[in-house]
Amino acid sequence: MSKSTTRDPLQETPSTASETRQSNVPDAEGRPDVEMARVLGTTPFHMALDSSGAGIAHWKHEPLHDVVAPMAHHVIMAYNGSVQRMERRSGKSVSIGTFRPGVVIIIPEGSSSRWDIPKPVDVVQLYLPRTTIERVARETDTGTSAELLERTAYPDPITSRLLVSAADVLDGNEALDALFRQQLTDLLATRLLAAHTGSPPAIQPAMGGLSPKVLLRAIERLRADSVADVSLSALASDAGLSHFHFCRAFKQSTGLSPHAWLRQHRLEQAMNMLRDTDESIVSIAAALGYSSQTAFAAAFRKLTGQTPGDWRRKR
Repeated sequence: MSKSTTRDPLQETPSTASETRQSNVPDAEGRPDVEMARVLGTTPFHMALDSSGAGIAHWKHEPLHDVVAPMAHHVIMAYNGSVQRMERRSGKSVSIGTFRPGVVIIIPEGSSSRWDIPKPVDVVQLYLPRTTIERVARETDTGTSAELLERTAYPDPITSRLLVSAADVLDGNEALDALFRQQLTDLLATRLLAAHTGSPPAIQPAMGGLSPKVLLRAIERLRADSVADVSLSALASDAGLSHFHFCRAFKQSTGLSPHAWLRQHRLEQAMNMLRDTDESIVSIAAALGYSSQTAFAAAFRKLTGQTPGDWRRKR
């Protein structure tokens, strides 16, 4: 089950890093969130992970002068801070780049390097399992290698915008955050296959929308209270489609991605409860699956421009 939190990551400490690529990384020591917490010496502002450590995290940290140990997933970073020069050393190889908005950093699975970053950093990270990018390559019929290239402050405004936007979309609602993370991960994997492997993919043309019967089943799942029912895997499997083709077909049928549809549905539920019941805002937040009243109020205001209390008083 997926989990969205703002929390202290696990505190296991990885073994000392060698500055060479390693093919086998122990799962317990290689979780990227654990290694990032160790090397950055802080906790993330927002994090949405599954049990393997795959997911999204937003970090703000002080200058860094340390070795990042090998990690069990690819780590893709989008920079969101002030412009600064940095240096990355992998064995005898030295890469010098400029951190600025619009660039990405890619640390392939099992890779290790020393980082020297002189100023504070604001960065959003994607932790991408090899199995996920291999699955997306199969589903999209790209016919390209799933091996990511190492990148240091590499210009890619498309990937950067997608990843930076993730920091503002986590709602503190387990079902919404899990579905958003799953969709964004697949979308970013598709983009990475196109821009950061050894050969360009050949994406197949878009298919049609879902049949009325399949669309109805998908909407019934999205309306369910169970996080398992609204997972991208469950939705795609029930439709008999891959993640990639299900998301394209759902959007073609509804005009919205599954995550955007569920977000709109939660907002409509919230408005109905605020208007038609005397339930407290705390109770409404809990009933709709938000982790706290604060998370619910922030999500509601993001979509309506008003707090739940202000919206209720005007009705």
